[in-house]
Amino acid sequence: MTSGARYTGTSTSLIEGWGLERLTPPSRLFGANGLRSGPDGRIYVAQVAGSQISAFDPVTGALETISPKGSDIVAPDDVAFDSRGDMYITEYYDGRVSIRGADGSTRLLRDDLPGANGITIHQDRLFVNECRVGGRLMELNPAGGAPKVLLDELPMPNGMEVGPDGKLYYPLLGTNDIWRIDPDGGEPERVAGDLGVPDAVKFDSDGFIVSTQVASGQVLRINPRNGDRTVLAQLNPGLDNLTFLGDRLFVSSFTGKVTEILAGGETREALSDGLTWPLDLTVGPDGTVYIADGLEALYGVAVSHSGTVVAADLGAGKVYAVASGEARVVADRLAEPIGVAFASNGTALVSEAGAGRILSITASGVDTLIDGLERPEGIVVHDGTLFIVDVDAKTLIGVDLETKAQQVIARNLPVGAPEGVTPKPLLGLPPFSGPQGPFAGIAAGPDGTLYVSADAEGSVLAIRKVR
Repeated sequence: MTSGARYTGTSTSLIEGWGLERLTPPSRLFGANGLRSGPDGRIYVAQVAGSQISAFDPVTGALETISPKGSDIVAPDDVAFDSRGDMYITEYYDGRVSIRGADGSTRLLRDDLPGANGITIHQDRLFVNECRVGGRLMELNPAGGAPKVLLDELPMPNGMEVGPDGKLYYPLLGTNDIWRIDPDGGEPERVAGDLGVPDAVKFDSDGFIVSTQVASGQVLRINPRNGDRTVLAQLNPGLDNLTFLGDRLFVSSFTGKVTEILAGGETREALSDGLTWPLDLTVGPDGTVYIADGLEALYGVAVSHSGTVVAADLGAGKVYAVASGEARVVADRLAEPIGVAFASNGTALVSEAGAGRILSITASGVDTLIDGLERPEGIVVHDGTLFIVDVDAKTLIGVDLETKAQQVIARNLPVGAPEGVTPKPLLGLPPFSGPQGPFAGIAAGPDGTLYVSADAEGSVLAIRKVR
């Protein structure tokens, strides 16, 4: 059994006088989105942020990566199986539907479905929707050809399923209700409304709808004939999808948690959660660590003692300074600027990941401060020392800003992509920014503790001097 392309647990080593603590446990999944019971009796989990698909055996607890990061499948959101055991996959950010054969081969079916999300197969008929404002619900021919559009201008449809009556049931996030339509034609019917923002539907053995509610965290059982509903379980907001394995019910969460719903509202943790995508960090005056578990348009952001804000725009290759409500470019034509920090004298520093160097930005221009690095990302300054997370080298480096002397503090950090894997960026889709990619951030606490976002395992590390 393969563990897939992710951090394999190689022990991090530190120089004498430093210690390491994991503040959060490593994630077994990088988010948990679409769930589907496979023909082999395992539960298949699509992970958008992790760009991978895993198969979970609820009997043994074993977890196998089926489609790893760096493969042909990018940002998978939902999956479905046909009668031959082939897996059909929606790739949300790339607007694609791909097929992974039972033999492990992959092929692209369509690449023109923006927001491709919900997917289901009924009697080998393939249905897909687009989770966006103005989304479509379509039937696709696995052999190719133009989609058959059943409905359009839908307000964010999501995980759907064909019911015992042969009708296609689909939730609408934008209007907080569940609808159905005959896939062979006819007008759509509203089944239930005023819910907790439904994002997926499946059916139990009695023919009742079971639906996850992303806003309320409820798992509802809904009578499709009259819309009456009961609460099966109350979980945290952020639920994404669900699947039945026989009569056993499992639900997924954005955080990577998979929960089994038991009788009487009881639950059992099937897969523990963690951080989906830990990126940049900062530490408050009281020592509280704040973690960006996700990504906005910009990458690194830092604030000087005078209140000037500096931000790195990786995609545009620019660094901006913002003061008194005005933004101006202070460096451009850079190769993937990503991390920013301020020296004690107010000089702005930026990690140029694509060029393997650290730059200093002053009123007189941009100069190289440190070069010869592999891929520097997160940077922070504390007590006259610049700390750098070199992702490709998987090291934490300390640089004395006065003497420029360098010291490797930690090796084999769980950051960046596994060896031999080139991550594929997630393309943007409104209202989300893009392209989106990984970032190993670092922050320093008042006592000198360094906090590193270990994106390869979905945890946060605390590295501090041992007294």
